[in-house]
Order: sequence, then structure tokens, then C-alpha cells
Amino acid sequence: MKINANEIRVGMLLEFKNDLWQVIKTQHVKPGKGGAFTQVEMKSVNKNTKLNERFRSSETVEKASVEDSNFNYLYEDEKNYFFMDPKSFEQVEIKKDVVGEKGKLLTENLEVSISFYNENPITLDLPKQVNCLIQSTDVALKGQTVSSSYKPALLDNGLNIQVPPFIEAGDQVIIDTRNLEYIKKI
Repeated sequence: MKINANEIRVGMLLEFKNDLWQVIKTQHVKPGKGGAFTQVEMKSVNKNTKLNERFRSSETVEKASVEDSNFNYLYEDEKNYFFMDPKSFEQVEIKKDVVGEKGKLLTENLEVSISFYNENPITLDLPKQVNCLIQSTDVALKGQTVSSSYKPALLDNGLNIQVPPFIEAGDQVIIDTRNLEYIKKI
């Protein structure tokens, strides 16, 4: 489906230069002289390369048609994560390098959304928030100012995040899966 360049949004998948690209950043620019344009930073889904492209407002680009389906996480092996469709019980595997760091947040039966392009899984979206257990954290220093009072913590899944000083080892916390940041203590 063709869309105007000024309709490009972060997270969209575009077909451009015989490849599939995911939009990372967009910036609409209206210079004092000349026509407006959109500066787009994209990452190739297949080749894992980045591209900065400038589109004039009058240009059109091909938006990739993707299908989203909900799946439950089952298990992992050395190279893949495995998911099951809760309706048809069909299983799908996704390579670990496609999922990236967020794969550490997967827990058994966690419901995720998987995007398919030409019947191949290309992206995985986690729920916006997940519960995690703090495995270890540094001791809070007295007298720190409020602005810099976050301290490093290690989660039970191996991820390192920043948490407020009152969080201790053994606490349950809620993590934002989009930016891997602390939200609140449970």
C-alpha cells in the first residue's frame, strides 16, 4: 500500500530498495527555502543495516503489509524462541537475533504479538509491562541528591536496569518492555 512520505511513523515497516525496512526515527523538516521533506532513519529487517533517507513530501513509499497474531511463549533453545498460537496450537520459531535483548523478558505462557511478512515472522512485540524479580542491587548511599538517586540492579533474567534507592534484592518490580526501565514496585 502506497503512503505519502509525511505519513511515515516510527515502527512502520516499509518496502524500499528491494528490502524490508523498519522505521527507527522520523523528522519532518520545513526549511525556509525549498520544499518540506521527511528525514527517516531505517533499519533493515533482513540485513541488520541502517539507512538514512530523505523523502520529499510529494513522494510516496510502499508500506509493507504485515499480519499480527497473538502467541504464547513456550521455550527456547540455543538459536530460537518457540511460540504457540492459543487457538490453533500451531508452533512458530523466531531466531534469537531477531528478538534481541528483550528475549530475556520472556516467561512461560507470556502472550506476545508477532508480525508476519510473507508468512515469515519478522518482529515480536511484548506486553508493555512485565513483572521481574530483583536478584541483586547496590546499597543506596545516604546524602545523594534526588536527581541522581537511581542505582544499578540485576534482574533474575540477567538484565541490568536502574532502580530507586529503596528497591532491594528480592523485591518484585514492574518493567517497561519498550525501554527496559523501572516503573514501580509491587
